[in-house]
Amino acid sequence: PKLNALDYLSKPRSHPARPVCVVFGDDPFLQRQVVGHVRREVIGEEDGQFSLTVMEGRGAVLRDVLGEVATLAMFGPARRLVVVERADDFVSRYRAELEDYVAAPSSVGVLILQVKSLPANTRLYKAVAAEGLAIDCNTPPPGRLSRWLSGWAKSAHHVRLGPAATEMLLEMVGPESGLLDQELAKLALTAGEGGEITAEAVEKLAGTWRTKTTWEMLDAALDGKVREALVQLDRLLLAGENPIAILGQISASLRRFAAATRLILQAEAAGRRIALGPALEQAGIKRFVLEKAQRQLRKLGRHRGNLLYRWLLATDLELKGASALPPRLVLERLIVQIAAPAPSSPSPRVAARGLKKVP
Repeated sequence: PKLNALDYLSKPRSHPARPVCVVFGDDPFLQRQVVGHVRREVIGEEDGQFSLTVMEGRGAVLRDVLGEVATLAMFGPARRLVVVERADDFVSRYRAELEDYVAAPSSVGVLILQVKSLPANTRLYKAVAAEGLAIDCNTPPPGRLSRWLSGWAKSAHHVRLGPAATEMLLEMVGPESGLLDQELAKLALTAGEGGEITAEAVEKLAGTWRTKTTWEMLDAALDGKVREALVQLDRLLLAGENPIAILGQISASLRRFAAATRLILQAEAAGRRIALGPALEQAGIKRFVLEKAQRQLRKLGRHRGNLLYRWLLATDLELKGASALPPRLVLERLIVQIAAPAPSSPSPRVAARGLKKVP
């Protein structure tokens, strides 16, 4: 069957290894965890190395791979495990033969193919999904990661991770399961076994210097400090940070400001009034950062706040190839749009509502 990696990792015993397992996707951490669980199931921990063969896909020959799978080990567990790493080229060369093998595999051992992609419209995918085990290790969406993260903190690190701390950790680190696991391990040392990781601890301790620089860049932009924000952006890009990853880290916060602005404008259109704090809370801003968020949204203003969705969509599309502009210029333009100074003297009626009107 086909499984999502998070579903498999939550209950690996419910999905026993098949003679052919394909582990595919772009998340190396999830791939390592899945292969580790299959390895422990098939050959155990102690003498398992005698029954394990790991091959590099680029130079692997199908005859040798299948020979290893069908050979009983002299020592250790009776079953064999053969792992072909980075097997995309291997699968391309032997696709037809592998399709035949999945239909009639060896009963002696288990073959794991680690690939970046396994298109669902191929015969091999359909064969493995029907007769073997196909585990999807692509990066999960943030909502799915959030639900997984609290359970992973408990099972792997023996600590509790509440909803606010989970959300903040995802915002600071991004949807990268390996980095999230590293941060959990670090935070768990502070919390102690059985303890709780709080949002305050995440804010204080989590994140690499790149993560912290990204948030400093966003704070500077929202505070109207254009030069400082651009300097931080330059540091990130010179260090090799992916422009799409930078946008992903700041988008969640900016979307909340956009949502709060929409709530205020919709309330006013309906003849009602909503204060800045409640609007931000409804948009998902947590109370421990509410004061800073109110100050930043006042600085941003209703006009720019209402344009955030449009700016974020345009930036995302352009970074993914819809523009001939270099990624640096695309991100710099977004920073300048966010950080453009508000007028020094808004009308008294608008200022009284707490959200400055920006032409």
